[in-house]
Amino acid sequence: MSIKKDIIWRIGMLYLGVFLVGISILGKAFYIHLVEGQEYKTKAGSQSLKDITILPNRGDIYAADGRILASSVPYYEIRMDMRSTALSTQVFLNQVDSLAIRLSALFRDRTARQYKNDLMQAWQRGDRYYLVRRGVSYAELKKLKTFPIWRLGRYEGGFIYVQDNLRMKPHQHLASRTIGYLTKGPTGNVVGIEGAYDQYLSGVTGVRLMQRLAGDVWMPVNDGNEVEPRDGMDVITTIDITLQDVAHNALLQQLIRHDAHHGTAILMEVSTGAIKAMVNLEKDSDGTYRELYNYAIGESTEPGSTFKLPILMAALEDGVIDLNDSIDTGEGEYQIYDKTIRDTHREGYGKISVREVFEVSSNVGIAKIIYENYRDHPHDLIDRLISMNLNKKLGVEIKGEGTPMLSYPGDKYWSGISLAMISHGYEVMLTPLQMLTFYNAVANNGKMVKPKFVEELRYRGQKVRSFGTEVLNPSICSSSTIEKARTMLEGVVENGTAINLKNPYYRIAGKTGTAQIANKNVGYRQESKVSYQASFVGYFPADHPKYSCMVVVNSPSNSVYYGNLVAGPVFREIADKVYATSLDMHPTIDRLASRGEGGVPYSKNGSCSHLVKVLETLDMDYRQTDSRAPWIIPAGKDSVVDIYPLEVTGHLVPNVVEMGLQDALYLLEKQGLKVRVRGRGKIRNQSIPPGTPVKPGQEILLEMSFV
Repeated sequence: MSIKKDIIWRIGMLYLGVFLVGISILGKAFYIHLVEGQEYKTKAGSQSLKDITILPNRGDIYAADGRILASSVPYYEIRMDMRSTALSTQVFLNQVDSLAIRLSALFRDRTARQYKNDLMQAWQRGDRYYLVRRGVSYAELKKLKTFPIWRLGRYEGGFIYVQDNLRMKPHQHLASRTIGYLTKGPTGNVVGIEGAYDQYLSGVTGVRLMQRLAGDVWMPVNDGNEVEPRDGMDVITTIDITLQDVAHNALLQQLIRHDAHHGTAILMEVSTGAIKAMVNLEKDSDGTYRELYNYAIGESTEPGSTFKLPILMAALEDGVIDLNDSIDTGEGEYQIYDKTIRDTHREGYGKISVREVFEVSSNVGIAKIIYENYRDHPHDLIDRLISMNLNKKLGVEIKGEGTPMLSYPGDKYWSGISLAMISHGYEVMLTPLQMLTFYNAVANNGKMVKPKFVEELRYRGQKVRSFGTEVLNPSICSSSTIEKARTMLEGVVENGTAINLKNPYYRIAGKTGTAQIANKNVGYRQESKVSYQASFVGYFPADHPKYSCMVVVNSPSNSVYYGNLVAGPVFREIADKVYATSLDMHPTIDRLASRGEGGVPYSKNGSCSHLVKVLETLDMDYRQTDSRAPWIIPAGKDSVVDIYPLEVTGHLVPNVVEMGLQDALYLLEKQGLKVRVRGRGKIRNQSIPPGTPVKPGQEILLEMSFV
């Protein structure tokens, strides 16, 4: 073969090969386009386009007066990309010392050496997402952006920050369990108001389409979002934060004083069912009392003597007794089969009226009434109690409400002593809120209303929805029975077991309760010890009820466990604060009549400037014998207040009798005396006579007008 033919043959083969390769490429291209095209388009889109979620701002939770109870605050997680392509080794090694020093100075949690060691180890490992710190505030973030290395930004400095909104409670522990909190687990958020109204608070999530560019940079495809986020609504609760604080501290002091395991206090508005305060405190493992569980809503227990009210109301409604009927309680014991029922007063009360049975809380008297009138038809009593809603949940929005339990004839655990046991609060279970709701119905002339925690929803300051009062039972019984029930409740405080709560300013109606606590496996006794639950539930003012309240203290350990002594003082302290701050509860004063003869207002000895300011505000006439005297003695005469100077000498004990405590403390502690106070009101006696030379550090006892 000639050289020319050989060359032509080789060139032909080469062209043929190129042609075949081209044909195969075109064939593959058509195959991909027609067969696999959609799959590759989807993969390409997923790698270059993505939807990102835009979280809305969660709504705030407010107290009834507008103060914030819970709000979202932005916090940041700080990380560092040690392998960022734009972060040079020279920059990192030259400035890591300065960065460590600045971090240590800002957070004060580790030394600069420790920070440097951690940063160097992350650098050597090549961490792409090294965690530096969580929970950084916005102010701290602004400072971090100016630190060495990080001031260069995301790529040259490897600086990464991720925003997260943390839920903050400005009042910290106050009502924290009622307010609730956020959970991120698979079960979602179910705690407190945060959980009950999560659908309104959380808002609507937005979506934005992002495109991936060179350098792994993502940017929005459009100027706007695909779906705009909608911020959550604000929730306006019924909680009064001032009363919540009073209830919290009153309960806390009693729990500490009696070394109790836990306790709860609830304050409810009678006509609306609005919860103004709800406290739940439990002793932690370190002995500190904290809000760990909502006992008011979730804990069903045997209520004890507070259940005597619905029991006697049922008997009154059925007409089997009346308040003036006589009951022979004997010597304080009553035998039914193998069960001996005893009164707290061991000698017994003898023959007393039904009203007195309730006032002194006689277990024997109430058991006799119920057993002797219902033993042949016990279902009549239970049906009557059921008609009063005592077997139903309240259906409150906050999750975790305990289930009430009311034994019925024929049930598995019904026995011959069940009637007698139920009569004084055993073999029945209710939560504190369920029991309070019943007493609230009595105060509300028989109308049972559902407890409510939220008044309204707002969006950007505008009201979206209001929550009215929901009636659970328009009339739990006849008006005559309600009237008799209120008479009995007032008698408990006026003459009975809660006489220690009686005061000259307003009347309280209520019932004490002391119940043994049953343990699941060992009954009411464990190693010869009995645990108790002390409670007091009622309303005030008794003649025109505005608020109802219940206090429960569980397992007081210091040998005092009666409801009037353990739970009653908490009730009284809450009621006193409400009364003092609610002008509509006070009797109307005819101001003009008070200006008549002898009608000038009474005032205590004390600060001259304070008294003068009050008198001028009230447009009252006054005369001063010495306008320069800082401390004075006022005396009303006709329609004028005469103001006389009170001499106070630096080295002598001043006369503080007839003063208020605030002024007296100022004067005495300024002299270096240690002050001890007994009672309340104005000072009626001081243990060190006026004019006695002062001995710094000496104790002086002030006895007040109400001891």
